[in-house]
Amino acid sequence: MNTLVAGFWGAYFGTAALMMVLSIAAFARAHRRVANMAAVSAGLSALYVIAFLGLLPVTGTVESRLLAHVAVFSSIGLAMMLLAMLGLTRQPGVTRRALLLLGVPGLAALGLGWADDALSALAWGAGYSFSVGAVMLGMTLRSAVRGDRQAWIAVTGVACMLVAVSGLCWIALDRDAPWTVHAASAVAGIAYLGVMATALWTRYSYLLELAAVMAHGPSYDPVTRMRSHSETGQMVGSVFFRREEGVRPVGLIAICVANLHALESLHGRAAFNHALFICASRLRRCVPPQVEMGRLGEDGFLLLLRNPSDLQRMHELARTLRRRLSRPVGLSTSGQAAALDAERTDWVAEVGIGLVAAHTEVRPSQAVAAARANARTALSYASRLAVSDPVTGRMTELPLDETPPAR
Repeated sequence: MNTLVAGFWGAYFGTAALMMVLSIAAFARAHRRVANMAAVSAGLSALYVIAFLGLLPVTGTVESRLLAHVAVFSSIGLAMMLLAMLGLTRQPGVTRRALLLLGVPGLAALGLGWADDALSALAWGAGYSFSVGAVMLGMTLRSAVRGDRQAWIAVTGVACMLVAVSGLCWIALDRDAPWTVHAASAVAGIAYLGVMATALWTRYSYLLELAAVMAHGPSYDPVTRMRSHSETGQMVGSVFFRREEGVRPVGLIAICVANLHALESLHGRAAFNHALFICASRLRRCVPPQVEMGRLGEDGFLLLLRNPSDLQRMHELARTLRRRLSRPVGLSTSGQAAALDAERTDWVAEVGIGLVAAHTEVRPSQAVAAARANARTALSYASRLAVSDPVTGRMTELPLDETPPAR
């Protein structure tokens, strides 16, 4: 191995060592799931590289058969790590089915290798490794197309891994491979580790933020990353009391999450804070930038639309909020950072949404009280949406679609 090639692979092993150190740091902070995924990603990929570069103390037919086994078992481990990173292994029975789907073809590849010569065994192992990578690329690409942002990171990482695997198989078959093959493989390996580290850091930072949220509760600003209840009152006042702008229409959407306190009674304050954190995160993702948001008591939110030009858009926003907030979620029932991904309970928010179309001549407290009353009354409607008629002031149900309810 010449100096240039050694430099490229030295950079790769340095990156792998750094990732292992970071995994130890994450483990020390009690984020064991993240630490385990980082260690598996760095350790298995480094083992794969060491074996296929011929750095193990074996040669000849023994080396070829060993490489076949390394390729199969490393591929299974990396595939399971990728599924865990995408959150797919949390579903019941998925881990067992994934191991079955990966293990049976892997054992078949090893069996065919033992039935043939050593070079064919290596070819079967390398082919299995590349096939697993191709399947993982297809799965992550499918998730990414469906809107999973995390999956795009995984797509990039798997693509880099496939480039590295192809180059390493070439090197294993031809120890005199040109330096460009070594360089491309090493750079692809470094890119793979970098992409996986980015994805894991995203997960790690989320757990750090969630741990802080669940420790401090609603008094801690990042719980919702919105205005507190008192600041929401100031926001409403600043809109209603701008006399220089004259009389203007104002749209208010109040959201009441009715089963938050029941959740606290059953599973404690940590689960309450986690549910509040999830609801606020979903709100921020689907609310347009021009809509202002804030807390409304411990179990609600208030959205304020300045000068709403079209009530139909306001109704459509309320329908969107209803769909997004009512999706099921797995909540952690432990305030300990180490158990945030382990102790979970399924929960669906019981949401009531009230809409009021007011104007700035109305007292702000009266408008907010009307919106909140609508939200609580909406809990008795099938659509969970209630709107006040701007002419008569009567409260009516807003259907989930444009079709008026049957009489």
